[in-house]
Amino acid sequence: MTSPSPGRRAVTKAAALALLLGTASAAQATPAAARSEGPVLRLPAPTGPYPVGAVVHHLVDPTRNDPWVPAIGVREVMITVLSPATTGRGLPRMPQLTPEAAGVFTVLGPLVRPWLPAAGVDWAATLTHARVCAPPLAGRRPVLLYSPGGGDSRAMGSSLAIDLASYGWTVVTVDHPGDASEVEFPDIRPGRDRVRATALSPDIDAATFRTMVDTRVADLRFVLDALGLDRVGLYGHSAGGTAVAQALHEDRRIAAAAVLEGYLDLMDGELLPVAREGADRPVLLAGTDGFRDARLDRSWSALLAHGGPVVRRQLDDSDHWVFTDYAALAPQLQKAGLMTAEGRAEMVGAIDPRASVPAVRRLVRSFFARHLPVPAYVPPGRRPLTSQ
Repeated sequence: MTSPSPGRRAVTKAAALALLLGTASAAQATPAAARSEGPVLRLPAPTGPYPVGAVVHHLVDPTRNDPWVPAIGVREVMITVLSPATTGRGLPRMPQLTPEAAGVFTVLGPLVRPWLPAAGVDWAATLTHARVCAPPLAGRRPVLLYSPGGGDSRAMGSSLAIDLASYGWTVVTVDHPGDASEVEFPDIRPGRDRVRATALSPDIDAATFRTMVDTRVADLRFVLDALGLDRVGLYGHSAGGTAVAQALHEDRRIAAAAVLEGYLDLMDGELLPVAREGADRPVLLAGTDGFRDARLDRSWSALLAHGGPVVRRQLDDSDHWVFTDYAALAPQLQKAGLMTAEGRAEMVGAIDPRASVPAVRRLVRSFFARHLPVPAYVPPGRRPLTSQ
């Protein structure tokens, strides 16, 4: 059953299907040329049986204005659709960041995440393991949406998203422009450049955080509208975790949500409705021992106190950004002498990425396998078993 969405843009099923399975309508990202400056950071390969294809889309919601830059006049969202594919052979790997986005991130990254190096990294050289426009598998598959942490772009959640897609889910990673460090669009429009930098400062106040959460929830629900989705899973990190929990509370189309260390209150201490009233659909609360604090415990305990299908899990020897690509990137930066041991510990903890990356992947994958299972894998050339 789809929740009513008064005033939202109607989208035909055909248009939604074209977005999920077709080629990108926005300018498609292309791999960056090889460079010699600085180390080439590598993302861990996916572990599922399917190759993964990727397309990028630019979605425009004319019913809302941008909360950070009203001169834009509409609310724009950039997404990447990652799908299990029939083959990826011969197709280029999608970069984590295009050269234009990487140029902005080189400057903004150390401001958003102070432990990152100000120089010495070619951020455009890192490739994901998704193949540009690889043909998706036929058939209907469960869909997961990802909302990144505050100040992060969707690109920093590439590894987990692609791993999930390699097991059979279609994964849609969502950028929240004005909040994310940088978002690249296919064109320029009044009020913004082609690569839009964050409008936020590190010391945000309670009112700004409330706007962040409200905007993210509205963005996620708009993506559901635009893609014609029903019965989906959401997962999000930090502020993204906050948003997906509240989106589940507000929208019956969301069947399950994985909260990767997101507070369930606002900065002034007010509990979100999902924490005050409880959840009647599955919620995973996944945290770390390094980030755990009284505020997180209070807001998570409020939700857990209602009972229902809510579970809490913790990763030890780790910290907040272990749920992102930084789990693999921070140790490489430390090894190259571009990040201190203290900086690595502040970001992802002391845990080895050979332990943390599989642990996070298993945690999220097993949660959605229980609540939004994918069809069984059938090797190429073999027919699926059918009952007589």
